[in-house]
Amino acid sequence: MVGNDGLTANVKKEIDAALSAHGLIKVRVFSDDRVAREAMFQSLADELSAAPIQHIGKLLVLWRPQPVKERTIDEDRMPGPRDVKVLKYSKRGGQRPEIKQLRVLGNQRLTSGGQIKRAKPKQKSIKKRQAD
Repeated sequence: MVGNDGLTANVKKEIDAALSAHGLIKVRVFSDDRVAREAMFQSLADELSAAPIQHIGKLLVLWRPQPVKERTIDEDRMPGPRDVKVLKYSKRGGQRPEIKQLRVLGNQRLTSGGQIKRAKPKQKSIKKRQAD
C-alpha cells in the first residue's frame, strides 16, 4: 500500500521484496490523482525492472520473473521419518475407533491393516539377473 506520503524508499524496498518472493503483486495507492498514479506506476516498473500489467482504479499490478532457486542435491540423503495416525475400527459398531500415532521411517511402509513393514529392495527380472 502506498499511503499519503507517496512513493518512499521504504515502500520501494517492500515492493521489491514482494516481487522477489511472489513475482506478481498488487499495490494499492491512496491517491485520488489519476495522472500521479500512472506516473507512480511507470516509475515503479522502471526502477524495479518489473512489467506494468494492469492499472484499475487505485490498484496497480506489477510482474517480474522470479529468479531460479538452485537446490543442492544430496544423493546420500534418505527420506525422513513421517508421523502417521492410524484408525482401527472396532468389530462392534458402538465403540470408538482406536487411534494410534505411528512413526514410519524412510525404509518402512504402512500396510492397509495398520502395521509397519520394511520396504523390500526392488527385484530384478530374471533376464537382468542373468546378465549381471
